[in-house]
Amino acid sequence: MRAARHTRSLSALGFLILLCQSRSESNSTQNSKDITTFTKILDSLLDGYDNRLRPGLGDRVTEVKTDIYVTSFGPVSDTDMEYTVDVFFRQSWKDERLRFHGPMNILPLNNLMASKIWTPDTFFHNGKKSVAHNMTMPNKLLRIMEDGTLLYTMRLTVQAECPMHLEDFPMDSHSCPLKFGSYAYTNTEVTYIWTRNASHSVDVAADGSRLNQYDLVGQTVGKETIKSSTGEYTVMTAHFHLKRKIGYFVIQTYLPCIMTVILSQVSFWLNRESVPARTVFGVTTVLTMTTLSISARNSLPKVAYATAMDWFIAVCYAFVFSALIEFATVNYFTKRGWAWDGKSVVHDKKKEAVTMKKNNAYAVAVANYAPNPSKESALPTISQNDTKKPAAETKAEQKKSFNSVSKIDRISRIMFPVLFWSFNLVYWATYLNKEPVIKELDPSK
Repeated sequence: MRAARHTRSLSALGFLILLCQSRSESNSTQNSKDITTFTKILDSLLDGYDNRLRPGLGDRVTEVKTDIYVTSFGPVSDTDMEYTVDVFFRQSWKDERLRFHGPMNILPLNNLMASKIWTPDTFFHNGKKSVAHNMTMPNKLLRIMEDGTLLYTMRLTVQAECPMHLEDFPMDSHSCPLKFGSYAYTNTEVTYIWTRNASHSVDVAADGSRLNQYDLVGQTVGKETIKSSTGEYTVMTAHFHLKRKIGYFVIQTYLPCIMTVILSQVSFWLNRESVPARTVFGVTTVLTMTTLSISARNSLPKVAYATAMDWFIAVCYAFVFSALIEFATVNYFTKRGWAWDGKSVVHDKKKEAVTMKKNNAYAVAVANYAPNPSKESALPTISQNDTKKPAAETKAEQKKSFNSVSKIDRISRIMFPVLFWSFNLVYWATYLNKEPVIKELDPSK
């Protein structure tokens, strides 16, 4: 019984092995047949195919559908007015010469086939430098549908121009365009349209922003026609809308300027006789504002107009310089007060000379005669009385050495802060309430 069971199990196992071998052989045979079929299809498609001629030549306009998927946006250079974008650039068109019938509806191919068929001669109008990635192989994809529709995708890094208007810097917004179209074919031969609707034809990856100073607000697409000496051409446009982040400039420029102006106004509360202290306040704050104004311009192109930051720095500079002029005015009137309140300087000098002569005469008498203090006690008393200053003279000198708070300082303590904070209120309310203007482009244009 056991031998019979063992024999049956071995026979069943052998049958399964033979079945698997037959299936694998049939699959390999089928795969080889499919490969042979695809090879014949590709050979038949390329047989007599001329890639120098566009599809529909002499019959219809070749319509190229496009869309863009942005994998990385940025950085943006303010000094060069340009930006960098990494995209998957997709194009689709129909070529009746590439129709086929086979076991598959779609033929997935690589860049080798793309070099053997006609492809659109698309270029970027505002591109400064464009790179097609070739590592480890050219990053290109080609798919041919059985009705002759082709999908051609490539990975590109484009460095494009971005015209900027910096009047509102650093509270400014910009719209960076990406323009592309056919280089050789006019709109009577090749035309472009967006594959999907306007809001989805240009898509940016969720983690695709590489911007430190900007926020990517959104993107819009459009279509326009340009005229040249060789004809009219269709140009597809995609605008990326950027809003600058102000945090860096608040920390590096605005707060130091505000603190410098406040520091210059501290001198109004110092005694007007404190000439060295008030001079140091004035000169130091003026030099600080000069340094800040120079450093703020280093990150900007040399434009011929004033930006919003330039206006703020200029007003702060005016406040600081006015504080220095205010001290010079107060000091000028303080000198006049000295000369008017006291007696003349010449009279004071004569009086000091007379007193010194009296003291010298007394010293000589004491040295020569050496009087007995017990007998001639009146002499020191007389000399002491002579050296004592009258009370009226002492009061006059005290009055002469003291100056009350200048009226100019009193007015400046109130006027300067009020004007400065009023300027800040108007400045920030004006620029922060400005909304970025986004042009809604009509794709049908």
